Amino acid sequence: MASYDVIIIGSGPGGYVCAIRCAQLGLKTACVEGRDTLGGTCLNVGCIPSKALLHSSHMLHEAEHNFAAMGLKGKSPSVDWKQMLSYKDDVIGQNTKGIEFLFKKNKVDWLKGWGSIPEAGKVKVGDEVHEAKHIIIASGSEVSSLPGVEIDEKTVVSSTGALELKKVPNDMVVIGAGVIGLELGSVYSRLGANVTVIEFLDAVTPGMDAEIQKTFQRTLKKQGLKFVMGAAVQGVETKGGKATVTYKLRKDDSEHSVDADTVLVATGRRPYTDGLGLDKLGVEMSERGQIKTDAHYKTSVDGIYAIGDCIDGPMLAHKAEDEGMACAEGLAGQKPHVNYDVIPGVIYTHPEVAAVGATEQQLKDAGRDYKVGKFSFMGNGRAKANFAGDGFVKILADKTTDRILGAHIIGPMAGDLIHEICVAMEFGAAAEDLARTCHAHPTYSEAVREAALACGDGAIHA
Repeated sequence: MASYDVIIIGSGPGGYVCAIRCAQLGLKTACVEGRDTLGGTCLNVGCIPSKALLHSSHMLHEAEHNFAAMGLKGKSPSVDWKQMLSYKDDVIGQNTKGIEFLFKKNKVDWLKGWGSIPEAGKVKVGDEVHEAKHIIIASGSEVSSLPGVEIDEKTVVSSTGALELKKVPNDMVVIGAGVIGLELGSVYSRLGANVTVIEFLDAVTPGMDAEIQKTFQRTLKKQGLKFVMGAAVQGVETKGGKATVTYKLRKDDSEHSVDADTVLVATGRRPYTDGLGLDKLGVEMSERGQIKTDAHYKTSVDGIYAIGDCIDGPMLAHKAEDEGMACAEGLAGQKPHVNYDVIPGVIYTHPEVAAVGATEQQLKDAGRDYKVGKFSFMGNGRAKANFAGDGFVKILADKTTDRILGAHIIGPMAGDLIHEICVAMEFGAAAEDLARTCHAHPTYSEAVREAALACGDGAIHA
């Protein structure tokens, strides 16, 4: 039996970051992981591999649509799907091996196997039981399906199966117009599939700014994706390697169906806590299956903490990372803080979509007086030169104080551009502070400055 200061269950972004921070702060640390590789869903079957496919398919799109206009003549490249998957797997391997190296560098023990908690202060991995002063659950989340839809990871796939298809389908149906569905749907659309997205609500990417939603859907439609909105999926039947999706339109209850070679179920994720033994321990859970914690990530049982997707809040890798660091620092006697009002969200399609802080609707609902500064990428020299003029930057600021309350970007490198606004919000900056900060020319980031100027006397290039 080994004894530790901290044992973390799960090596995803929350778990492995927490483990490294614990070790850096002088705590004897172990991390439990049952997969053959570290990194959890994100590095193995989520964020990282999907970005590899998004990048490679975007390169194909550029070759097919923009190379000739730039004077790059020649036959468009063909898709070697097997090689593209191999490239994706290589990217996964580089990242997961990187985490393994960081564990060794920081002297974090990897306890290989699936973990459970037989009692407070003890973690069982395989046949071995280890002691720990503190146990941190970072077990993440799993795919959530719909009634009447059985995922077989062959014809009806989750995001995991969508990263390992044997071939690019001719026809694909995506159930759910959220982040995962639109990212992977755009990948296969670029690769030549006819993609139909079926969404229960009347707008894509639920919870995002309404203007972004409309622009985003319109842009994806121009790229070839088809949308059926306000539709409740009734079931999926598979036969002979094909699938038929039936759905009812909410507006008139009429029933329809669509055939596909592949159906991607992208209807969200739910906390994964199976096998941990939380019921017997008396760990308090929410109605949604999340582990309840206090402001310091402590559960209802002394010595047991939880972070990431298995607790309340957005299921985002970077949110889990921040919680992992904060939980570790708290155990080491520090006074950490996670600002949940400044957690960006990004969709890695092309154009990218990024948001932080409040939407216009949220500010209206709160009765907050606000002003809008908006700037189109069509007015940005770098964007026009790079065939990336679609989209805009929108900054929301308090009408009286000018303090930045939120920002919403659709356009090139939106996921990177959002972070100067995050930093500004973290420091309580006004839109004028951004507007008076010199931005290099020509860069995409000038569009952020112009949107900030638009909160005042007006943008220069609009």
